[in-house]
Amino acid sequence: MTNVSQRMLNLGTARSEIREAFAFAQARAAEVGAENVDDFSIGNPSVPAPATVAEAVHKLVDAIDPIKLHGYTPAQGDGQARGALADDLNRRFGTSYTADNFYLTAGAAGALCCALSALSCPGDTFITFAPYFPEYKVFVESAGAELVTVPADIEDFQIDFAAFDQALTPNTKGVIINSPNNPTGVVYSEATIQKLAQVLTKKSKEYGHTIWLISDEPYREIVYRDTPLPWVPNYYPNTLVCYSYSKSLSLPGQRIGYVLVPPQAEDADIVYAAVCGAGRALGYVCAPSLFQLVAAECTGQTADIEVYHKNRDLLLNALRDMGYTCAQPDGAFYLFPRSLEPDARAFCERARKYDLVLVPGDSFGCPGHVRISYCVPTEQIQRALHKFEQLAAEYK
Repeated sequence: MTNVSQRMLNLGTARSEIREAFAFAQARAAEVGAENVDDFSIGNPSVPAPATVAEAVHKLVDAIDPIKLHGYTPAQGDGQARGALADDLNRRFGTSYTADNFYLTAGAAGALCCALSALSCPGDTFITFAPYFPEYKVFVESAGAELVTVPADIEDFQIDFAAFDQALTPNTKGVIINSPNNPTGVVYSEATIQKLAQVLTKKSKEYGHTIWLISDEPYREIVYRDTPLPWVPNYYPNTLVCYSYSKSLSLPGQRIGYVLVPPQAEDADIVYAAVCGAGRALGYVCAPSLFQLVAAECTGQTADIEVYHKNRDLLLNALRDMGYTCAQPDGAFYLFPRSLEPDARAFCERARKYDLVLVPGDSFGCPGHVRISYCVPTEQIQRALHKFEQLAAEYK
């Protein structure tokens, strides 16, 4: 047998529950027709990119020499594009960023891998809060560190600070947060961010080293409330922001995002250089050149998120009326209700009798829940409601 990395072999052969559910839905659609399968497994935006994206693409293709347009950029990204991103954030959040604070990446996954690899030293741990995106564990371990999970507060999915305090140790290098959250859709309140910043400041002094906050923000613009999201670096300077345009601009296949290292962060120049080095080591240099420029033209804009708002209200209200328990999601495009039996995998298997495809919460670090991705056509939700009702009736 060929001698390969056992760890990489395990990663390559152990499919994620999200992808497995998606594959099941695709197979069933081929058997019974897509119109008969209600797939809520994957977070693939169902609304098109705003018209400004196509306009920007056409303008750039017509205006720029194709050799330059499709050629290499500097490893950290086109300088003018990075400057445009800085200008947008400065206008929105009262900051003073420059192009030199941004490293452009292949989406938020590339951003997280670069940030974690830049910070990780032997023996380090990173903390995150359940439920969390399952790939965090892969990314952290690939950077040579260990992921520590704080159990969920299943009432509102804000941070359980007593449990968090127990998880912190002198080996803690950083904390990963995701708000709006995948899979709950919950948004951390300003009070939560303020208290998190206070705890990290106190513990950094106690341990004699910086505890970094990594804010994973691919859903930043997808919010359904009047209160603006806290801009995390304004509360805690030692924050690295990892962002993607996949969700806000409905561009998941174009793989464009960034790591932001704020200038107020401790040793910001050194950390930024380490991010650049991580990009070099991982081979994540030079994000797609055309969409660097498209992102710069369209930054701060969104696809039609009102569709998601409508979907959320329709599905959330209906499920609650049927007896499902679900925390209030104020962002992203996921619901995370409790399964109607303790074994969420068994619950999801029962749902498949109705060609209703859900994802168990176990791999998100939160058993007894299921993720429902409602970035689907509204008509699909309307069609699926009776299936959710039939499923609930089995438990009454």
